[in-house]
Amino acid sequence: MPRTITVTLSEAAIKKHAADSEIRELRDPSRPIRFRYHTGRQRGSYYLIKHAGGKRQWHKIGNYPDLPVKNFLAVLPDVCSRLAIRPDGSTVANTGWLTVGEVLAWHAQRVTSDRNLSDSRKATSRSALKRQLIPCLGALPLAQLNRATLDEKLMWPLQSQYSLAHVRLVFGVLKVAIKQAASLGLIGSNPLVDVTFTNFIKTKIKPKEARLRPNDVGRLLGIWVERYDSNAASVAMAVLMLTHGTRLGETRQAKWQHFDLVDNTWHIPAANTKTKCAHTLPLTEQLRAFLCRYRQTQTVAGYEGAYLFPGAQGQPLGERPAQSSFTSLSDDEWTSHDLRKTARTAWTDLGIDYLIGELLLNHALKSLDVTYIHTTAETQKRDALERWHAWLDGRGFAALHSPTETSEAKI
Repeated sequence: MPRTITVTLSEAAIKKHAADSEIRELRDPSRPIRFRYHTGRQRGSYYLIKHAGGKRQWHKIGNYPDLPVKNFLAVLPDVCSRLAIRPDGSTVANTGWLTVGEVLAWHAQRVTSDRNLSDSRKATSRSALKRQLIPCLGALPLAQLNRATLDEKLMWPLQSQYSLAHVRLVFGVLKVAIKQAASLGLIGSNPLVDVTFTNFIKTKIKPKEARLRPNDVGRLLGIWVERYDSNAASVAMAVLMLTHGTRLGETRQAKWQHFDLVDNTWHIPAANTKTKCAHTLPLTEQLRAFLCRYRQTQTVAGYEGAYLFPGAQGQPLGERPAQSSFTSLSDDEWTSHDLRKTARTAWTDLGIDYLIGELLLNHALKSLDVTYIHTTAETQKRDALERWHAWLDGRGFAALHSPTETSEAKI
């Protein structure tokens, strides 16, 4: 018959007695706690035993190994205090989570399976969780998560090692994780509901200085003309980003079927955009000619697949290979995002209306703009890009889209 044995609760004790199926529970002689094995013997649950009104009450605190023994013992005094205030156990969450690390581990799994997040956003969140948040806050009891402990264990140490922009990003991931857990009732309350980044750091974060400016465009186009024959894909990706101000993810996943050479438009599906809103861009005659040249280049090389920038196993080029291609193309002097910023700066210099610039970039509009502006302004967007591409022609773009008189390839 399964029995309970008395032993000081530890990781070693749990593993040692897991082999004996006759042992059901471990009872700690110095603490009012029990550990009960699950059927598989590799997992189990912690219980806190309280006596009230002559009755013994069992409060499940958490599961092993999700909650390591050392973490359980560290938060045990806090749990006892909470139960002293609320004997009904309502202060103990249904999940049994006691540490910040358990919430962060749950959030990491949630981020991985969230189809609404881009691969880049997922990677950024997972990195912040793995490299900063869990190492700094993993063992911290949830009940001790407040401004003071955040400042001591996370914010102040990070600001001495990383840029303020990165520290703010990490803080944002933490805020989202705690808020989601609280809104779903997985933890009792949100201890960060009124906590902001400026509670810890008052310094204003300045935007990164641009590594490219409009007056660099002529030099870039000259380099791209020279490198097109040896590195057509990287040059083509850079051309699309500079000429339309698109993001890397939107560009590298482009398919030939997204380009309509009858209506002269480039359709970017919602799944490929950061805002998760489908985006349509006009194609100028210059871009139409360049796409025909690039398609012909792919055909001569033996590729007739779906993607402008093919990757491995029939998929589009991945984010890291795409970034690496820009590192090579730029000689590590600028990034793909610098092309987008350069385009936006030049549009302002050309007198292109601010709203049209935002629509071209597919930025999320302010709520007031969304309420009162119900147009995609296709005519104005086309006019803006025609002016921009004419400006580029004057700085060497023509040599890329019309190097020789050739017949148009079919897309």
